[in-house]
Amino acid sequence: MENNRCRRRRGMTLVAAMTVGLAALFLEAAAAVGQPRFEAMFVFGDSLIDPGNNNYLVDSLAKANYVPYGVDFQGPTGRFCNGKTLIDYLGELLEFPLLPAFTDPTATGRNILRGVNYASAAAGILEETGRNLGERFTFSQQIQNFQSTLNQLKSMMGAEDLKSYLNKSLVVISMGSNDYINNYLQPSMYTSSYMYNPTAYADMLIKLYSTQVQALHGLGVRKFLMAAIGPLGCIPYQLETRAAPPGKCVSYVNDIVGLFNSRVRALVDELTPVFADSILVYGNAFAAFSDIIDNATTYGFTVKDRGCCGISRQITCLPLSVPCADRSKYVFWDSFHPTQAVNQIIARNAYAGPPSVCYPMNLQQLAQLL
Repeated sequence: MENNRCRRRRGMTLVAAMTVGLAALFLEAAAAVGQPRFEAMFVFGDSLIDPGNNNYLVDSLAKANYVPYGVDFQGPTGRFCNGKTLIDYLGELLEFPLLPAFTDPTATGRNILRGVNYASAAAGILEETGRNLGERFTFSQQIQNFQSTLNQLKSMMGAEDLKSYLNKSLVVISMGSNDYINNYLQPSMYTSSYMYNPTAYADMLIKLYSTQVQALHGLGVRKFLMAAIGPLGCIPYQLETRAAPPGKCVSYVNDIVGLFNSRVRALVDELTPVFADSILVYGNAFAAFSDIIDNATTYGFTVKDRGCCGISRQITCLPLSVPCADRSKYVFWDSFHPTQAVNQIIARNAYAGPPSVCYPMNLQQLAQLL
C-alpha cells in the first residue's frame, strides 16, 4: 500500500515537472516571438567604435593593437579602450555576437551574416580628415567597403531574401568627431577653420553627411541610428590643450560641436518623409555623455578630467604604459576615449533611453517595428 502511494507521488511529481518544463518552454518561445531582433548590424564610425580595422592598415598611425589597450577584454584587439566599445555592448543588448572588423581575414562567408564593423580610427566625414594620422577608411570608403560586403551577401542569398534581410538590419553611424579634433580644431595642420566659420563648417559637413546617408539607403538598408558627436570640449586632451578652468569643459568646443549635432537631428526629420520606407533614429550621445560628466559620482565615477592611461592629458596611452588600478572609477580611458564602463551606459541609453536621448524612438522600440 505504502509503495503504491510512493509510486503515485513520484508519478505526480514527474507529471508536474514535465508540465512546468513545457510551460517554461512555451513562455520562452512566446517571448522569442514577441521580441523581434534585427537580422544584422552594420557599423560606420571612427576610433570610438573601431574593433581593429586599422590593425591591417600598414601606413596608419592610429592603432591600438598593443598593451595596455584591451586590459579588461581579450587583450589588445585594436579597440581604443580598456575593454568593450559602445558597439560591443549594444550588440549584447541586441543579441549579436561580436561583429568582425571588415579588414579581419575571417570576415567572410557565414561570419558576416550578423553584420560587419567598418569603423576606422581617425576617419571622418571629410576625405581630408585624419590625414595627419596616415591611412584610414573615411566615411565614403567605409561605404565602399559595405558594398564589398553586399557583393558577398548577394552570392549567399536571392534578391528578395537580401532585400528582406537589409530591411531588417540596423545601420549605426557615429561620425564627425575627427572632423573637429583632427581637422577644424587643428589649424596648424588644416585650413578648414580659416575657410569656414563654425556655422558654415557644420553646414558643409551635414551636406556631405546627408549625401553619404542617402548613398547607404540606395544600397538597400532601411533602419538607421545616427549618433551625435559627444562633448569634445570635455575630453582630457581639449581640457589641457585649451587650458579649461578646473572642473569646467571647453564651452567653445562644445558649442561648435552642438551646431553639427542639431543639424543631424534636423536631418532625421528631413529625410524621414523622403525615405518613406525607412526609420531614422537620432542618438543624442552628447546629452548622454554630458549627463555622465555632470553627475559623475552618481554613476560611480570619481575621475572625469584625465584618462586612466597616459602620462599627461595630451599624450595618450603609450605601449606598455601602466594604467590606473581601478578603471571603473574613470570616465576616460585615455585622452580621447571613454572607459568601457561609460560605453556600457551609453549603449543602454541607445537601447532603451528616453526621447531626450533617442529621437523619435530607442532601438528597443525600433526592433518592435520589424
